Amino acid sequence: MKAKTKTKTFGKSKFPPRKKRESLLGARKKFCRFCVDKVKTLDYKDTKRLEYFINDRGKMTSSRLSGNCSKHQRVLSEAIKKARFVSLLPYTR
Repeated sequence: MKAKTKTKTFGKSKFPPRKKRESLLGARKKFCRFCVDKVKTLDYKDTKRLEYFINDRGKMTSSRLSGNCSKHQRVLSEAIKKARFVSLLPYTR
């Protein structure tokens, strides 16, 4: 017959407690760069600014990762799509 081995329990559950959400996401508040710089229009020909919001695989970064507000995220995605269409930015890398 096998002897039962006791496992360490953390309270009522046999699983360790979860990490707090704040520590996983980071404590720094992200901010919209376009609102801070007070950019009136975002031009599709400004490829240096648009390249910052494209990752190494050629995908657009989400507003959660980039910190953009919803208004500027919509404008940014349209500008990136236009720049890709006229071959200023690559579709993939």
